Formats: sequence, structure tokens, C-alpha cells
Amino acid sequence: MSGPSTYTPKNGFTKWMDSRLPILRLVNDSFVDYPTPRNLNYWWTFGAILSFMLVVQIVTGVVLAMNYVPTAAMAFDSVEFIRRDVNWGRIIQSAHAVGASMFFAAVYIHIFRGIYYGSYKAPREILWILGVVIFLLMMATGFLGYVLPWGQMSFWAATVITSFFSAIPLVGDGLVQLIRGGLSIDNATLTRFYSLHYLLPFMIVGVVGLHIWALHVPGNGNPAGVEVKDKKDVLPFHPYYTMKDLFALVVFLLPFAWFMFFAPDALGHPDNYIVADSQVTPLHIVPEWYFMPFYAILRAITFNIGIPFTDIVLINSKLGGVIAMFGAIIVLFFLPWLDSSKVRSGSFRPVFKGFYLLLVISFIGLGWLGSKPADGIYVILAQGFTAYYFGYFLIILPILGKIETTRPLPNSISESVLGPSATREPAAATMQGAE
Repeated sequence: MSGPSTYTPKNGFTKWMDSRLPILRLVNDSFVDYPTPRNLNYWWTFGAILSFMLVVQIVTGVVLAMNYVPTAAMAFDSVEFIRRDVNWGRIIQSAHAVGASMFFAAVYIHIFRGIYYGSYKAPREILWILGVVIFLLMMATGFLGYVLPWGQMSFWAATVITSFFSAIPLVGDGLVQLIRGGLSIDNATLTRFYSLHYLLPFMIVGVVGLHIWALHVPGNGNPAGVEVKDKKDVLPFHPYYTMKDLFALVVFLLPFAWFMFFAPDALGHPDNYIVADSQVTPLHIVPEWYFMPFYAILRAITFNIGIPFTDIVLINSKLGGVIAMFGAIIVLFFLPWLDSSKVRSGSFRPVFKGFYLLLVISFIGLGWLGSKPADGIYVILAQGFTAYYFGYFLIILPILGKIETTRPLPNSISESVLGPSATREPAAATMQGAE
């Protein structure tokens, strides 16, 4: 996609550097002269936004780690110490806490954009799989970090979530003790979670590097879902898309800054500002908002699965919930092969749009239900949304691609931007030349 390098060293130092460590050539070919489809819309700016947010989380996390004490006796007080007594501590802690929410908001938009525009289709399967790996690492990092403030909700959410692993046959109890570092959430848990929470972001950086590499092999997808055919279809990444990404980033930072400066605690749970107490259970235990869709799926499985007309249970409700929760993410790995349609972009798939809209509604609904008690109508709704979530990937996409009548695709990216005249102009010019 990127073609041969266009970088030319300008002076003696850059020539010397280029012959020994061609990092300037890499930057130029990857982020300056990199040919990018000319029809990318603002949904494609979230990759740059996510890269920025990853840097924010790592920088603020490193500073916080300098003052945090990972012990049950001191963890909560050390967070309060950072907020009240460390220079700029309130801003740094708020940026990290609010940044986690903004990070996940951006990644969910990025994922659903990829689903709508078919960004997972060949030849971009590895790119998509690496993206799902990053999402998994983000969820693990977020969960580990949620425990560290050692508030009531942190403590009990960790207790409940880790206990679900005990449902795994044979190794469940041992796995729970391994995760916790003992029989309960305590000092050993904090030490483990703190170490892993510090390590995983750097693993994410590594996978992000592979993700960008995998992107540059086939090149960017685009809203039309057609491949680049000639130079008219592309623009250099700089200045066209660097400026577009920068504008989108500034807009994204406005709500980020508002929450960080004016409502840093609005996205957290009030009980998490009470020190953890193993003797007092909160009335309603919930994780952070960005985990709630999967938490709702976990709790939606309230029934056992067994052999019909017998009392033999093969999968109890607890194990079924764990399988469903992880299955909701694992199914994304197989999306490139589950979608049977030859058309990438949802813009040209009229029937697909309706099912996709229902998927978005189901996911948002699951997020809302994750914050509600696991009883009554909430469970029934969660089961319905969960059934549709899995049905969309496992049933609807494989069948829809074979029976749906799609709209005609443009002949090129240029045509999708400029209209049919973009492909007629060269022919007209040729006729005039012949005359």
C-alpha cells in the first residue's frame, strides 16, 4: 500500500542517521507521506485519539505510581494523599481516572466503526485480531486499576468478579487463589494487581506497534469499502489527516477537560470514596461503567444447561455466565470469518443497517442493565439483549451476507468522493487529445 520510500535526507546529519538507523525514514513513510484514502471521515480519527489517550494514561500512571502504596492499610490513604498533598496530584489523579473512561469511550466507538465499515474483512484480519487483543489487555488493565484505590466498590467488585472463576471445573478454586494471592482480597492481591496494572500498558504499547504495522501493510480501509486503484484515490497523511486528527482530538478533549476539572468524581461510584471494609457489603455491587455490558451478560445467565428430561447439569448458571462473558469478547476474534458478505461497508448494505442498529441498542442496553439489580424485568431484558448480541454474530451475519441484495459500489474511491464524473473525466480528456 505505502509503496517505495519517498524520504530524502536533507543534510549531512540526516544522511548519516539514515544509513545507520533509518528512524526518520520510518516516521516519514508511516506518518507524513503515507498514502491515505481521500474519503476518510471523522470516524477514522479515533485511532489517533486512542494513541494520545494511551500516552496520557501511561504518563499519569507513572507519576501516580511514585506516590501510591499497594497495601491494604495504606492504599486508600495514599490515593487521598495524592489528591490533597502532592503537587498537581488532584489534576494528575483526575486525568488518570477520567482518562480511563474516555479511553474506553473512544475504543468502543472505534470498534463499532470497524464493525459497521467491515474493517475486519480480508486482507485486514490480523489488524482486527490485534485490535481485539488490545481491547482485552485494556479490560484487564482497567479491572486491575479499579481495585487499587481500595474503596468499598473496588474491594467488593474484585471479590465478586474473581469469585466467578471458581466455577471453572477442576482448576477454579486454585485459579481464584492464584489471582487473589490468597483466600481473600488482601495485601497480596493489591501487590499483584499493582504490578500487573503497571506492566500491562507497556504490553499494550507493543501490541499497538504491531497493530499500526499490520495497518500499513494493506493500508487504511475507507467508508466506501473499495480498494485504492490509483494515485487519485489517496492523499498524503500530512498535512491532510494530521490536521483532521488534531481537530478531532481537540473536540474530544473538551468533554475530557470538563470532567477532569469540574466533575472528576462524576464517572465513579460514591461507595468507592469509602475505605474498603470486608465486614460491610454494599447494597448493589457494580464495576466501572465500561465493564457493565459484559457484567450484564455475566448475570444474564441464570439457568443451568443440562441433558433434557434428566437432572444432569452440564454447565451451571455460574459457569455459564463466565463462558458468556468471555465469549462476548472471543466472538470478535472470529468476526472476519462469520460475516459472509463480500461487501465491506455497511453504507451499501440496507438490511444490514437495521440489524447493526439493533446491535448498538443491545450493547447500550446491556450497559444500562449492568448498573441495575439482577432481578425481575432487568434479568429478562438482559437475557434478550444477550441473545441478540450473540445471535447477531453467530446467526445473522453468516446468513445475511448470503441473502442480502446490496447497493452498487462506486468504481473507485475518487468516484465515492467526487461522483461518477471522477471516472469520466480521464476518458473525456483522452477523446479531446485524439481530436
